[in-house]
Amino acid sequence: MRDLDRLDRGIVAWMARHGVTVLRVSLGLIFVWFGALKFIPGLSPAQDLAVDTVGVLSFGLLGADAARVAIAALETLIGVGLLGAVLLRAVIALLCVQLLGTMTPIVLFPDAVFGAAPLVPTLEGQYIFKNLVLIGAALVIGATVRGGRLHAERTIDLPSVRGAHLHVE
Repeated sequence: MRDLDRLDRGIVAWMARHGVTVLRVSLGLIFVWFGALKFIPGLSPAQDLAVDTVGVLSFGLLGADAARVAIAALETLIGVGLLGAVLLRAVIALLCVQLLGTMTPIVLFPDAVFGAAPLVPTLEGQYIFKNLVLIGAALVIGATVRGGRLHAERTIDLPSVRGAHLHVE
């Protein structure tokens, strides 16, 4: 049983050390991939809904091609920033703005998001709702920009004694 516990602790420690990096890189790859698809008209299955959304949000100031290229550039920029861990605060801010934008079709185009019943999403709706996971990923990555990290073991902070803090792991 001791060997199993030691193995479990090792696996959990490895996940704590590398999990945020794997999350950041995988999210970066997804954003570069999906962003790059939008540079070429007709390749992204989400293109039409995204372009329509940007058209409404920009009050028609951006035409379809300009909206498509702007979305492609934004998503690719976010992906490259995540992959390179460059200017992560700014990248996370852009990511949050982009993800909020991807949620707006729920209000702007509910017929495109939901099927016959309100709780049955269309394929486009499923594409939108998966962004809730990406929002969670952005929060985890954002929590590390000031040096935050995951811990493999539960920690307990005990009250200070004459200004000293005791930290038990």
